Amino acid sequence: MGDDTADAPTSESDASVPESDTPLSEVDYGARAREHLGFSRWWLVVAAALAMAVVSPYQYVWSSIEGPLGRDLGVPLSQLGLVFTLFVIVQSGSQFPVGWWRDRHGPRLLTVAAAVLAGGAYYLLSYATAVWELYLLYSLGALGVGIVYTISVNTALKWFPDRKGLTAGAGTMAFAAGAALFVPYVRANATVGGYGAVLRNMGIVIGVAILVAALVLRDPPESWFERRRADLDAAADDGSGDGDGAGGARDYHWREMLGTWQFWLMYGMFVAVSGAGLMLTAKIVSFAQAVGLDAVTATASAILLPIAGGVGRLLLGELSDRLDRRRAMAASFTLCGLGLFAVVQFGLLGSRLGFLAAVVVATFFWSPQYTLFPAVVADYYGEENSSANYALLYSGKMWGGVFGGAVTGLLVSGYGWPTTFRLGAVLALLAGGAALALSGPGPSGERQVEGAAVGSED
Repeated sequence: MGDDTADAPTSESDASVPESDTPLSEVDYGARAREHLGFSRWWLVVAAALAMAVVSPYQYVWSSIEGPLGRDLGVPLSQLGLVFTLFVIVQSGSQFPVGWWRDRHGPRLLTVAAAVLAGGAYYLLSYATAVWELYLLYSLGALGVGIVYTISVNTALKWFPDRKGLTAGAGTMAFAAGAALFVPYVRANATVGGYGAVLRNMGIVIGVAILVAALVLRDPPESWFERRRADLDAAADDGSGDGDGAGGARDYHWREMLGTWQFWLMYGMFVAVSGAGLMLTAKIVSFAQAVGLDAVTATASAILLPIAGGVGRLLLGELSDRLDRRRAMAASFTLCGLGLFAVVQFGLLGSRLGFLAAVVVATFFWSPQYTLFPAVVADYYGEENSSANYALLYSGKMWGGVFGGAVTGLLVSGYGWPTTFRLGAVLALLAGGAALALSGPGPSGERQVEGAAVGSED
């Protein structure tokens, strides 16, 4: 957190120098944030990561509790499959209305609502007596998860224009890897007789942790964005850039963003990569069993998924801040596709170590999409409306979930596991190639600003 301790101007003469005359790379956003907050902006990242970590069981622990729930209710697992589908739809579909509200009213009340929804729903799952109650409660919890997700990611984008990739990566890493804190407890206690206490205890932890985060999270004042626009205008005048073709001071409204071809190209990329990755996440154990790998290898692959995904989000996010973000996306998605091809090949060869290594590679380079895409959206369309803007892109996860679940099942029935997984690999490779066509909004790769147009850094 050391970058926020940099000294502010120490004299009136220093303070009177307009910050827009400072090269963009030298603007001390940490000191600016401390002026508004009274504490280091990195505490906002800690709070966001805490909230993300405690809601991660909704996505990553479901497979451990659905068995006891189904046996207790006398419900076949085929009916419980809809629970997770509803989670993906509600969690993804809630992003835009949540983001739109947050950009206008701030995160505090929404985060309190998320604590009630996510914590309360998990607590009440222990008292469910019918499958429709599971559908309802998990959907309400998914709404809470959606609120936490969009608030956490966009807190990073708004307060860290200089470290978008790293800070967005920290939050999404917590969502991917936070479940590792819960899995041992759940696996040890999620029996037919004991899972009720597990759900209640986890519900309390989820609700309290999100309430703690709500006390810390807040949005920058309008003056923050005005000064940010002045920085970008100054960068345009002296020829320096700020990210991958951002370079301009304009913050796009979501309707304006929908009018740019860059958004729709990214939307297609998002659907393709999330489809490939969610297929891997949801079906890796079934794939391993189908190609004859032993149960230990199948279980190990499932354990490695969230770990590799969490590390990949953080490291690729940090690298994208230092390197070209567009090329980081191209390399990441391409390597994800190659990793998926390797998963198939090593699985068919019966190589356990090769299979596990390929799973790590594919997941490590797939998962950063949830770090790189929000950062690029903020680069291209500005930070002020980032919650609503990224939420529209994130809605592509719904279609990726459809491919990773229902479509994958149909393809496996018709063409088999290897062909289906290779199709996922092709989708990731196509997204990697498409990333190279990206540039800042505007003619000839330029982002139009008020009174000027600034060319892409590339």
